Amino acid sequence: MIYLDHCATTPMSENALETYLQTSQSFYGNEQSLHDGGDAAAQLLEHCKYEIAGVINGDASGLYFTNGGSDSNITALLSLAYGNMARGKHIITSPLEHPSVYQALERLKSEGFEVEETDVKPNGQVSLASLQSLVREDTILVSICHASSETGVIQPIEQIGKMLQDRGAVFHCDAVQTFTKIPIDVKKYRISALSTSAHKVYGPKNTGACYIDPSAVWKSIYPGVVHQQGFKPGTVDVPGIAAFTTAALELYKKREQITTSWRGLQHWFLEQLNEEAFSLFGDKDKRLPHHVALRTQGWEGQWIMLECNRKGIALSSGSACKTSSSAPSKSLLAMGHSAEEAHGLFRISFGVNTTMEDLSVTAEVLNQLVGNKKTVWM
Repeated sequence: MIYLDHCATTPMSENALETYLQTSQSFYGNEQSLHDGGDAAAQLLEHCKYEIAGVINGDASGLYFTNGGSDSNITALLSLAYGNMARGKHIITSPLEHPSVYQALERLKSEGFEVEETDVKPNGQVSLASLQSLVREDTILVSICHASSETGVIQPIEQIGKMLQDRGAVFHCDAVQTFTKIPIDVKKYRISALSTSAHKVYGPKNTGACYIDPSAVWKSIYPGVVHQQGFKPGTVDVPGIAAFTTAALELYKKREQITTSWRGLQHWFLEQLNEEAFSLFGDKDKRLPHHVALRTQGWEGQWIMLECNRKGIALSSGSACKTSSSAPSKSLLAMGHSAEEAHGLFRISFGVNTTMEDLSVTAEVLNQLVGNKKTVWM
């Protein structure tokens, strides 16, 4: 199988698997226990916090481990909203977010919070002017992703952080698709909270991390919980976290080389598609280097995905965490696309082992599916 759905999930790296095995055998103690086995696990956990925080230039004391990206998003948003509700109940987000963000915000709306969404430019980026116009005295929280999982467009988070400086609002950023791949500095970008996931970076599933600036105010959604300062209940999965750390550092150290390779593959792949047959969703340059979001007129993305699957090629017809398979993409509608165009979305995402031969075969299959036409870039 040619696997081109790495934005949905990645296989665990050999080093991450080896780390998981060794840690499970040698550091199996509960890190809350007071005996030597517990202390050894606690020390390893602290080391992992330090290493993961270093990737984003954060403080290790602000790092909390979770069950993945969705868990990080939901727990962070609820904790931050409850912690700051004395100052107001106004929250700003965008139509570009992961479903887990909307799940958390829907709960907050049912509890009396007010949520507003920014406008989006046709290239898939948040409108900074729109965001600025929405910020109020009672705005306590702004949540904007680093990059859209559907379009792959990178958002201007540095400008957003600067805009929110001294406005009193906490800035949360879903960085699940960008962590270790695109440079991010929580201090430079003035990000108060950030979500990540292990299985997007060749680590284990059901593991992730959430960073909250130690100066930010939050309130636990789990009363009485003592684990991780009350952020998450349950015994911490030290082997999973160690494997996550190994995978993340491995990818982070090779990011420049991998990014250069991905950019080359991305440009080359687009050139192989028949002209005028395919349209690219979102900005051609301000996008993830390993992500291509396409459509072809008259064909649904799900049909393209299924036909490619029949030929041994795995790609996606959108986010792997959709709330409804029949609803058109909210982000694409916000960009000005019609429902028909939005239904045409299919996503190709590269991994560290993706080859030019993989993409050559994929381009040939896609060209055969839609016939010989000319490519139009939107």
